[in-house]
Amino acid sequence: MADVDIQRAQIGEIEIAYETFGDAGNPPVLLIMGLATQMVGWPDEFCAGLADQGLFVVRFDNRDIGLSTHLDAAGPADVLAVMGGDRSGVPYALADLAEDTIGLLDALGLDSVHLVGASMGGMIAQLAAIEHPTRVRSLTSIMSTTGSPAVGAPSEAAMGVLLAPPAVDRESAMRRMVDTYRVIGSPGFEFDEAALRQRAGLSFDRAYDPDGVARQLAAILSTPDRTAQLGGIGVPTLVVHGDQDALVNVDGGRATAAAVPGADLLVVEGMGHDLPRDTWPQLIDRITDLVRVAERGR
Repeated sequence: MADVDIQRAQIGEIEIAYETFGDAGNPPVLLIMGLATQMVGWPDEFCAGLADQGLFVVRFDNRDIGLSTHLDAAGPADVLAVMGGDRSGVPYALADLAEDTIGLLDALGLDSVHLVGASMGGMIAQLAAIEHPTRVRSLTSIMSTTGSPAVGAPSEAAMGVLLAPPAVDRESAMRRMVDTYRVIGSPGFEFDEAALRQRAGLSFDRAYDPDGVARQLAAILSTPDRTAQLGGIGVPTLVVHGDQDALVNVDGGRATAAAVPGADLLVVEGMGHDLPRDTWPQLIDRITDLVRVAERGR
């Protein structure tokens, strides 16, 4: 990990840890990561690559992950009960994470930003664009879905690794990440076990909280379908999805692009539910192009 300073923003009772790359005077891009994934899921080199394109890049830890506030007092969520339709024990919704995102903009003094979200982060970005349209300049939704149960379903194997027992120590956390990405990763790209182990170890050292992950998962499972509301998004939008995504089927990405007026869809051949290094140049170029289009339209 590069020598990037951790900064913190107080948003109500939630403290959000974040890092920035590039010149604060450039167009701002806020990167939102997904379930169980800390801000380091956006690799340093990827963030630096966006900054090198003349963008001001912010990545952060969502609540209940990494160095941001963990809602320990809420206890573990009963994910199986939520899957069965009982939402009574869900401590917060994805909409609350979207509000955290908008609160971070306020703390940074940003009137609006370009949102880039991956997986659960894509869902959060969608909700932020729906509920706060004046705060979002463009939207990039990566390996995400609409919330409709008819699309974006995981394979049986992917659901198995998602619900597998949590790791008990640093070594098992690294092994679990490797095993997980052998199922949900990108079969069309090189499998970088060393990078996965490094990220898993770093994430474990920053904060390891299986109960927080369960609360995030409960938020996803209890959030209703956004398809109709996506039709109201009026900013330039890019939807990116791998055609080999075992965790969120590519039909979730196709449905997202179909729901947002004028959205562009990029389906990456051989990509699963991750961001393989060989995809970074294309993703950086497409995100940068979208930002430039949106900036010209302001």
